[in-house]
Amino acid sequence: MPDTSKQYDDVITKCRSLFINKMKDYGSAWRILRLPSLTDQIFIKAQRIRGLQQNEVQKVDEGQASEFIGIINYSIMALVQLEKGVVENPDMNMNEATAEYDKNIEITKDLMMNKNHDYGEAWREMRVSSLTDLILQKLLRVKQIEDNKGKTIVSEGLDANYQDMINYAVFALIHLEE
Repeated sequence: MPDTSKQYDDVITKCRSLFINKMKDYGSAWRILRLPSLTDQIFIKAQRIRGLQQNEVQKVDEGQASEFIGIINYSIMALVQLEKGVVENPDMNMNEATAEYDKNIEITKDLMMNKNHDYGEAWREMRVSSLTDLILQKLLRVKQIEDNKGKTIVSEGLDANYQDMINYAVFALIHLEE
């Protein structure tokens, strides 16, 4: 039986490393992005993954894995923006940004572990293409919630949708590595 917790941590270690290196290159320029902009970035990545899964020919030499990593990191940024708000100028140093990253990953992983227990690791029987479709569905939900000014009547909020996208992307990366 695979160790889901360790596999999850291994995936996040790669994602976090890229996040840190991008912080070194660009600082916290992402802090100026409004939620719809982050949602659209995630949407572009999910659409590209779907295209890679459906098209026999690709013209850019990057695979699905880098796009799933992007979905994870942009979703973390969105969770930070939800909590902290959008700023006019970059305002986080490396330590603050990585602390926010780690805090949000811990919360998201705890959610995954609880759901994984209840669902009996059903994701292991899913196809990567199905995980991609679920991410796209979550994105459409997020866009609708954004269009509704963040209000929902009976549905989960934005944070739960971003957390689910992170977890689906982690599952997809685990599948791609196996």
